[in-house]
Amino acid sequence: MATLDPAAPQPGEPVVVEEPTAEMRAMFGPAFSAAEHFAHMLAEEGELRGLVGPRELPRLWTRHIVNSAAVVPFLPDHGRVADIGSGAGFPGIVVALLRPDLDVVLVESMERRTQWLDDVVAQLDLDNVTVRRARAEELRAKYDAVTARAVANLSKLVRLTSPLLRPGASLLALKGARAEAEVADAKYVIKRARLEPAVIHEVVTPGEEVTKVVEVRRPASR
Repeated sequence: MATLDPAAPQPGEPVVVEEPTAEMRAMFGPAFSAAEHFAHMLAEEGELRGLVGPRELPRLWTRHIVNSAAVVPFLPDHGRVADIGSGAGFPGIVVALLRPDLDVVLVESMERRTQWLDDVVAQLDLDNVTVRRARAEELRAKYDAVTARAVANLSKLVRLTSPLLRPGASLLALKGARAEAEVADAKYVIKRARLEPAVIHEVVTPGEEVTKVVEVRRPASR
């Protein structure tokens, strides 16, 4: 017999959406209004469109929006960023909101998700974003950074994204508790791709959450 998940809303029970804290508002600054609009879109349509589950809504800001912002300190000063497997828009939409000076390409292979991303880009009026329906291995362009969240383990992610990195560019992967184990497992894959050893950055986000960003850099040209 199936057991009920205590974290999931029970039938007939209203879903409570997490409210952003003052610290979260300050973190987004002038982009907060757009980030809040994005959160409202996810709350209203995310479950219906298969993007987030109902149990995610009570921690939508903490687990998804603010978590995605952890990559921002490691982005380049300028250039193009590819967000691989954008899905609901994490971290790509958040990157685009916080860094309007970067050109962000949201790469997603599923049509229903690219339709969602197109809707988000239009509603938030993000003129620095392009949505592309494709797989990472189909891309031929080079980028100044590549971001990814919940796409694949680090070994596979390095194989998929290393051809996309310009000299001096980095893969920035949001990882969870297994970050250290994934880095250890990917050591030889990283070496074969001629990338620098992975570095794990621990970022404390609002709410005292610790987010791990794994950075794998292609050496700059000499």
